[in-house]
Amino acid sequence: MHREITDLFRRTFGAPPASVERVAADGSNRTYVRLRGGPHGSVIGGFGPDRDENRAFLSFTSTFRDLGLPVPELFAADEEAGIWLLEDFGDTTLFRALSVAREGADGSFAQEGGDDGFPDDVLRVYERVIDLLPRFQIEGGRAIDFSVAYPREAFDAQSMRWDLNYFKYHFLKLARIPFNEQRLEDDFERLIDFLLQADAGHFLYRDLQSRNILVKDGAPHFIDYQGGRRGALQYDVASLLYDAKAAIPERVRERLLARYLDALADRMLVDRDRFGELYLGFVLCRILQAMGSYGYRGFFERKPRFLESVPYAASNLGRLLENGLSVPLPELGRALGRIVEEWSAGTPSPTAAQGLAVHVSSFSYRNGIPTDDRGHGGGYVFDCRSLANPGRLEAFEDATGTDPEVIAFLEARPEVEEFWARVWSLVASHAATFRERGFGDMSVAFGCTGGQHRSVYFAERLVRALRERFADVEVTLRHHEQGRWPGAGRASGTRAR
Repeated sequence: MHREITDLFRRTFGAPPASVERVAADGSNRTYVRLRGGPHGSVIGGFGPDRDENRAFLSFTSTFRDLGLPVPELFAADEEAGIWLLEDFGDTTLFRALSVAREGADGSFAQEGGDDGFPDDVLRVYERVIDLLPRFQIEGGRAIDFSVAYPREAFDAQSMRWDLNYFKYHFLKLARIPFNEQRLEDDFERLIDFLLQADAGHFLYRDLQSRNILVKDGAPHFIDYQGGRRGALQYDVASLLYDAKAAIPERVRERLLARYLDALADRMLVDRDRFGELYLGFVLCRILQAMGSYGYRGFFERKPRFLESVPYAASNLGRLLENGLSVPLPELGRALGRIVEEWSAGTPSPTAAQGLAVHVSSFSYRNGIPTDDRGHGGGYVFDCRSLANPGRLEAFEDATGTDPEVIAFLEARPEVEEFWARVWSLVASHAATFRERGFGDMSVAFGCTGGQHRSVYFAERLVRALRERFADVEVTLRHHEQGRWPGAGRASGTRAR
């Protein structure tokens, strides 16, 4: 496809590009390249395999440019070939600008900043985004040709149902979060009915987040709006402010939301209380959609970078649950509680330096070896199935590897101590070397038949030993089958220094 894009460049500007280089597009099936040369210095060439999506993108781009909104200029397009040439805004996304501003010159994380340590210069960019958003939504909503919107004209009940099922099938099921299917579907319908009460006559950007905003000369420029459609105002501001890895502090979110409502009030009447009620519902809807994407890209496509966002999203869910949801959703609330319990404790602070973290887990071989979610390809996996299984004894059926009677049963067997000695020798040596070399992550998993007795015992024992030996190493613990244990929830994943 590079040849076709290069040929379009030559036809448009009268000469071939001096160079062509690939531009990363990790969350997309579109291909982007940077072509250097011509009157603009460089342009971005794009290829999209879906003609309907391309048509929406090109149409929206033309409309937004006519409105004077900061989107890329379209220099040329060949819709039949699915290619186009756009203005080049550079590589600095808003997320990258935020990450760099948080990080000190020496590689440590800076503590300076405005509200809650949020960098002042980046806050000003966010404020500019907030000021522009109502123009996209209201002016854009009046001018956009929604007949080309992809995959639907509106973010309606069907679109919401797609997103919620995306979350169910690509996160809940792949992350093995237990739930009652019918009760969850009932909650989804209640949430949809609630969200449909919002005014949905405006342009909904759909994926307004820090990686889809480029910063050039201190000003924001908007990209990746091809999924836009008619919808509610609350969705986009929720998407921006609850962008998972941006980890915007709560006070900054409140300040930016208030600024957005002021900007909105300059263009239309706003019932702030009612807007706020519906806003929380859209915050939930957006987080669930994003988690479905993290699960699909991370678990299914095995792109671990996407799973790095899950702890941040889980922490956002935790705050929503603490404050109360806008509509009663008991089964969904239980599933979200499990996500918060299993994932949010692992949220790294965006302003904290990172040392070695050892991630310990137990699992059931019936459900397979867990996928590494930190991008390092995994670590030690110890198979405990050669050891005597307490689960075969009726007395221990409802117990776990955390219970004294199971611990006593296992520790009375010499082979268990021999197994432990070998494990500890390997892991302790490995952890010491990783710490010395400045590595950030190490993982150790124990598996047994059911993920309830032997693997749990060794995971718990290793966590205690690591914390005792390495006081400066962070240790996390996760029991993957905990939700299926009898009396589920008695023990919980922990995280400590």
